[in-house]
Amino acid sequence: MDGQLVAAITSLGGVALGGGLSYLVQHTAQRMSERADRQRQEQARLEGRRAERLTHLEHFVTVSAAADRVAFERPDDWTAGEPWPTLAQETMQRLWVAESMLQVLYPADVHTAARAYTRRLNSAVWQGVPSLEDLYPELDELRDAFLAAARAALD
Repeated sequence: MDGQLVAAITSLGGVALGGGLSYLVQHTAQRMSERADRQRQEQARLEGRRAERLTHLEHFVTVSAAADRVAFERPDDWTAGEPWPTLAQETMQRLWVAESMLQVLYPADVHTAARAYTRRLNSAVWQGVPSLEDLYPELDELRDAFLAAARAALD
């Protein structure tokens, strides 16, 4: 009977050890699977966010280029109801909305650069362009600062 008891205890110990190891392996595999799934979800979220940022960045650049053209097409004398002020108002409204979306989607330094660029464009549209030679470099500098900040935020 002693031999049978030892065999039974050994068998029971083997079953317990095997069950414990099986549980440990399954638990570890499940945790690794959950972690990999979370990483995939996070990566997909980041890629979606980056795509959204790029879309709004492209929209802002497009609308700011339109505002740039409106500023340089500004007639010396204009009155409300004419085509130019209507176009200017619509363009600047779209630029304001695009800039506001950058505030939502990008860090503060990108929005600050976009705000400076937008304000200068707004001034050029409504107050006129005193000197092309002075305005072009100023707008280029503001646009380059904005794009550099946006590029850094996307990396």
